[in-house]
Parts: sequence; structure tokens; C-alpha cells
Amino acid sequence: MRMLDRLVHEEEGAATAEYVIATMAAVGFAGLLVVILRSDEVRGILTDMVQRALTVQ
Repeated sequence: MRMLDRLVHEEEGAATAEYVIATMAAVGFAGLLVVILRSDEVRGILTDMVQRALTVQ
């Protein structure tokens, strides 16, 4: 029983570490998107796309 008890307690932080890794990956991806979307070329492409979508023909 002590071995099982020790195994359960040793893995308590594993889920927290996984959440930290997933959160850091999401933050990194969001930062990359911010850098990409700040460029004038991408901004122009997105603006053109929105204008075309809203234009009634």
C-alpha cells in the first residue's frame, strides 16, 4: 500500500506541469500571431478580404 500511495503522490504535479507546457505553447503561438498580424502586408491582405466579403455585387 505504501508503494501505491507513493506513486499516486509522485504524479500529482505531472498534470500541473502539462498545463504549464500547454499554456506556454499557447502564449508563444499568440505572440507569433501578433507579430504576423502587425505587418503591413498581412494587414492589407486582411483588410482587402474583409472589404471583398462586405461588398454587395
